[in-house]
Amino acid sequence: MADITRRLGWRHLRGAPTAHIRHHRSGELAHDGPGLSFWFRALTAALSEVPVDDRELAMTFHARTSDFQDVAVQATVTYRIGDPAVAAARLDFSIDPDTGAWRGTPLEQLATLLTEAAQEHALGVLARTPLSAALVDGVSAVRERIAQGLGGEPRLPATGIEVVAVRVVALRPEPEVERALRTPAREQIQQEADRATYERRAVAVERERAIAENELASQIELARREEQLVDQRGTNARREAEEHAAADAVRAQAEAARSVKLAEAEAARTVRLADAEAARTVKLAEAEAARSARLARAEAEGAREVGEARAAAQAAWLRVHQDAGVDGMATLHALTATRLAENLPRIDSLTVSPDVVTGLLARLGGAPGNPE
Repeated sequence: MADITRRLGWRHLRGAPTAHIRHHRSGELAHDGPGLSFWFRALTAALSEVPVDDRELAMTFHARTSDFQDVAVQATVTYRIGDPAVAAARLDFSIDPDTGAWRGTPLEQLATLLTEAAQEHALGVLARTPLSAALVDGVSAVRERIAQGLGGEPRLPATGIEVVAVRVVALRPEPEVERALRTPAREQIQQEADRATYERRAVAVERERAIAENELASQIELARREEQLVDQRGTNARREAEEHAAADAVRAQAEAARSVKLAEAEAARTVRLADAEAARTVKLAEAEAARSARLARAEAEGAREVGEARAAAQAAWLRVHQDAGVDGMATLHALTATRLAENLPRIDSLTVSPDVVTGLLARLGGAPGNPE
């Protein structure tokens, strides 16, 4: 659709590169071509916009085969307007000077024309073809027939239309007929599948048998290898026992020689220890004798000195008693009582009777030097 702008009573049209614009002013052609841009007055202008690009027209229609079966045809026709002037003269491509929209429906007229022409040729070829042949080769046959028919259609060039390509997408029968036609193929496919299943099972059984035979052969070979292994182990055990016996003999001989050497060394060591112990004992005896002699001399000397000291002390004691006289008797009595108290056992309690106290007091009163 053209882009139209208003400015102070004037209109400005700007077309697309794929749209052919024809501008008539007062009955005369003023502008003619694709992608134009110009000013015009709405009161004196007659505008037409013809698309020149390729357009796809999809169509679906029903046809009947020679065996009276209904099929649905899906096709697509690619066309373009090769002569915009002729198309504008035969169809109403005029546009509104205010909005730029088509006043009529030219593209729908073209679609009706092409659809009816293509349908006519497709019906003609399918009416002479049975359903089975139509489903197998009908697509190419219908496509060629439609292309030839549209190419020879006189009204299309008279309208300025060029057919670029024709494509037939599919030919489909009714759903019930299609299911019925699929049944034999499905049954055949199922039979092929069953046969493949049986063959696969047979192959599997054969392979299982081969596997079982291989396993049995493997077990036989394994048993034979185990027998060889047992024999080899026995031989190895005997060799190992012989080697151990020889090693034990060598070890026993070495141990005996080592024991003899150890015994000899121990005897020599014992002799050395006995000699050393004897020498040590002699030295200890000599040292003990010398020590005993020294101790005896020291004890004798000490006893002599103690005796002399005691004798001197006794002599001094006796001299003291002799020199004490009457006045020193009380002192002697006190010393005697002290010595007696030191040698008496421990006394926890002492009971003094009046008789003892009286006698003691009387004795103390009659003592010399007592003042009456």
